[in-house]
Amino acid sequence: MVHRYLSEEAYWSPGIPRALVDTGIDNALCFGLYHGRQQVGFARLITDYATFGYLADLFILRECRGQGLAKWLVDSLFEMEETQRLRRIMLATVDAHELYRHVGFGPSAHPERLMEIHRPNLYRSLSRSDESSPEF
Repeated sequence: MVHRYLSEEAYWSPGIPRALVDTGIDNALCFGLYHGRQQVGFARLITDYATFGYLADLFILRECRGQGLAKWLVDSLFEMEETQRLRRIMLATVDAHELYRHVGFGPSAHPERLMEIHRPNLYRSLSRSDESSPEF
């Protein structure tokens, strides 16, 4: 379900290979949101568990939105000791600024210090190669 959503519905990861989703999950603090036995939401915190975290891949399935589940997931995540002791937590979003603002997210205090490498078409090129062993 997580791979299907990330590869087919999420604007930030179209076409992401399953092997990369699995690796990302294996190397992060992950959260699942369930209704009974059906998973309806997901989030992962990429972290060193000491000073830094990056919140990624938070989503609620379309048919379950509008019930406050995303807010509940964010609140639960930020009530945890593992997140409260992190000095810096970052994320990127196109349209969910209000969802994150209430837990303290805002514009970078020093945007002139932040840099990034952005490769928006990387997953398309990986899908043309051997997905079982992508090279980085």
